[in-house]
Parts: sequence; structure tokens; C-alpha cells
Amino acid sequence: MDKLKSLIIFRRSAQHQSFSEAARQLSMSPSAVSRAVARLEDDLGIRLFQRATRSLTLTEDGTKYFDFTQ
Repeated sequence: MDKLKSLIIFRRSAQHQSFSEAARQLSMSPSAVSRAVARLEDDLGIRLFQRATRSLTLTEDGTKYFDFTQ
């Protein structure tokens, strides 16, 4: 997946604090969104989201990256 698509997926996930909602809006499966974000995190070498069973929040690094990509 290209960098631009990964960035779009990250930003949509961050805006809605949900991989499921990002997936619905991007016509993707939630698992594909999660994998794309995980690959982006690996590429950047930072953790972007704090994941819990029913919540998704940006980490401090994730917030900085979100602000940087605006």
C-alpha cells in the first residue's frame, strides 16, 4: 500500500477514533485498516494509537504526526 493511502487511512481513523468507521468510509474491512496503520507505525518506528478493546486513541506521537500531516 502506498504512503498516501496509509496516511489517508491513519487520518480517517484518528478523526473518528475508530478503525471500523474509517473502514466503512473508505470501503475497506476493519482488519485491512488495522493492518495499514500497523504497517505505517512500523515504517515510522512509532506507535500512533493506543488500542483497547473498545477504544482507539492517539498516542502523544500519534497526535504530533496527525498535526504534522495537516
